[in-house]
Amino acid sequence: MREIDLSAGTIEYQDTGGDGPVLVLLHGMMMDASLWDGPIAELSADHRCLAPTLPLGAHRHPMRPDADLSLPATARLVTEFLDRLDLRDVTLVGNDTGGALVQLLMADGAERVGRAVLVSCDAFDNFPPGLTGRTLLLAGRLPSRLFGLFMQQMRLRPARRLPVAFGWLTKRGDAATARWTKPVMRRPAIRRDAVRMLRAAAADTDLLMAAAEHLPGFTPPTLVIWAGGDRVMPPEHGRRLAELLPHGRLVEIDDTYTLIPLDQPARLARLIREFTHATGE
Repeated sequence: MREIDLSAGTIEYQDTGGDGPVLVLLHGMMMDASLWDGPIAELSADHRCLAPTLPLGAHRHPMRPDADLSLPATARLVTEFLDRLDLRDVTLVGNDTGGALVQLLMADGAERVGRAVLVSCDAFDNFPPGLTGRTLLLAGRLPSRLFGLFMQQMRLRPARRLPVAFGWLTKRGDAATARWTKPVMRRPAIRRDAVRMLRAAAADTDLLMAAAEHLPGFTPPTLVIWAGGDRVMPPEHGRRLAELLPHGRLVEIDDTYTLIPLDQPARLARLIREFTHATGE
């Protein structure tokens, strides 16, 4: 993992290097960049893959005390990341809340983005998404210390597999979810960041409805990939996004929950590769 100092603090990121098409892959709340390890293993042969660990609750470097940890500010942090590394004609990929960040960037113009991929993600009025999202934002109301006690439940696999936790997000990725919960359980500064992030999200639950109004103005090619039986991100939202975007196309994947990078990494990588090759200059 590499590190870069941005306005909010130090961000870790993976960068496979290379001269192929540039992919920047964004994760969701209480996750880190390892969400994308499976697809990156497939894609790095002919793509440059960058996956930052954003301050969404599973990061390892605490952010500055005055950092804005709202989702719009985190989207701006992604823009800062692209600018600092001078990344151009980027394919921006987001899953879960990472897809919400991609939508916020799409709505804001995203000058360095040449195409986008939305993978089973928060959209429209589904924010916070499902039982998982609503439970997480409610827990964020707790004082930092009590939030840490609440998250201690995630040490136990039966608790992680509950629908209010990660149970409806992934079929096969329990090892990853166990890893993601460790920073917030072990480090008070990360807990404080997580609570600040969750409270900011709870104060602005209409942000994706507002972003959706601007999506028809996003003209680069966009691939929407959705879990056909998703129980957290409604499949009709995938169809709506594809119809709303001028150059949107929808593909549904079976035998997966929301976190397709964990449940179907090879299939997801193949779709992304086909998309970048078909839409490249």
